[in-house]
Amino acid sequence: MTDRILILDFGSQVTQLIARRVRESGVYCEIMPFSVEEERIRSFAPKGVILSGGPASTTSEGSPRAPELIFEMGVPVLGICYGQQTMAMQLSGEVEGSDHQEFGKAFLEVRKASPLFEGLWDVGERHQVWMSHGDRVAALPAGFEVIGTSEGAPCAAVADEQRRYYGVQFHPEVVHTPDGGRLLANFTHRIAGCRGDWTMAAFREQAIAAIRHQVGDGRVICGLSGGVDSSVAAVLLHEAIGEQLTCIFVDHGLLRQGEAEQVVEVFRHHYNIPLVARDASELFLGKLEGVEDPEEKRKIIGNTFIDVFDEEAAKVGGADFLAQGTLYPDVIESVSFTGGPSVTIKSHHNVGGLPERMQMRLVEPLRELFKDEVRVLGRELGLPESLVGRHPFPGPGLAIRIPGPVSREKADILRKADAIYLDEIAKAGLYDAIWQAFAVLLPVRTVGVMGDARSYDFVCALRAVTSTDGMTAESYPFDHGFLAGAATRIINEVRGVNRVVYDVTSKPPGTIEWE
Repeated sequence: MTDRILILDFGSQVTQLIARRVRESGVYCEIMPFSVEEERIRSFAPKGVILSGGPASTTSEGSPRAPELIFEMGVPVLGICYGQQTMAMQLSGEVEGSDHQEFGKAFLEVRKASPLFEGLWDVGERHQVWMSHGDRVAALPAGFEVIGTSEGAPCAAVADEQRRYYGVQFHPEVVHTPDGGRLLANFTHRIAGCRGDWTMAAFREQAIAAIRHQVGDGRVICGLSGGVDSSVAAVLLHEAIGEQLTCIFVDHGLLRQGEAEQVVEVFRHHYNIPLVARDASELFLGKLEGVEDPEEKRKIIGNTFIDVFDEEAAKVGGADFLAQGTLYPDVIESVSFTGGPSVTIKSHHNVGGLPERMQMRLVEPLRELFKDEVRVLGRELGLPESLVGRHPFPGPGLAIRIPGPVSREKADILRKADAIYLDEIAKAGLYDAIWQAFAVLLPVRTVGVMGDARSYDFVCALRAVTSTDGMTAESYPFDHGFLAGAATRIINEVRGVNRVVYDVTSKPPGTIEWE
């Protein structure tokens, strides 16, 4: 992988989407903080640099700046939103607060031809883009010219063609800029000269080599949940280090219906991977009793998870490393993966702080992959489609799909409702068209009539979204007949539920999970 793009992170919640789009075009890239050491940039030797957006204002004292080195390397630079603004300021332009802020859909007027727009947009055309800015470039540095404008940004797209510096006020990385991926490909291929030869087969080879280098002769324990992420991680690790790997599966009592049995069958009997299965449901549910705060629930599950792992690792005979199926979106939503200034949205039980809690070091071979990339890797490794194509499932399990206190009774009710809902989706042939679908048991009871009797039972919410990478999502547009049929089955077959509702919230402003 000689062609590399460096993405400097200024704290945008969607920085990882830039990486995803770049990889989609077959170019390897990495994200580093804006404060990265210059030596690390030199050793990475990028063919181009992309400056991400971010929450700060370049007009504020002490706001982040790009390393001056990137403007001295002779490689192309693309600044996005905040990245455009800091590039303009650092090259002696001006940025000001705008009295016409743009948030959401906007339209770019193409003013001048550029390699950035080649084969994509022509002069005089008007194209939809997605904006999220309160500041704007007010005066361009020497050598730059405007190549696109919008209603609120007279410098919505700018270029210094001689130095191959480009800036856009809009966000090409999000799906709401329909041509954004092709624009980024113009930067990486036409402007930076990348060949686009990075594949998942190449990542597989690199990951196996990296695992062997990190682990050496050490023993590895893998936290196996049975979901896509940990399953792919386990098979990848087994291919890399064989019998040095032992998988530990912890049943915390908050799994989907039949999942515990499936994990044992697939990994112990099909793949012949050494597996320790521990039913710790009483322990987890006992510690969660009466706990309502979602962050506290996550921390209890995370801490208990590690305690159980420590116990099982000791029984196995000790291990040097703990392997996890941590992904990019997990990390960016917890703490900025790169050390940048991203705002924390929620914590994830398998990210952050674990090395201090245990005697093992972490191996996270999927840490820089998105969910759809993990599926591609799983197919590359030969995993069955029934496992690779499964919907995502959170580490804390049903605990974060039961707002308020968790109990075994509620978990059992939700498990049954969720299984019926997924069964209906599969029967309708919609499973693969949906990114993630699940039921939520609300802390609300409502009056109903069942038979001739009054009922006072729980409300079940159904959630289904479409997404590419989990960073943004839209609710799936079921027809009313499907929802009515699913609701009827749940109410008829699950004792404890007498009302069903459907969640149509997108992400943002909501998250996919309820907690």
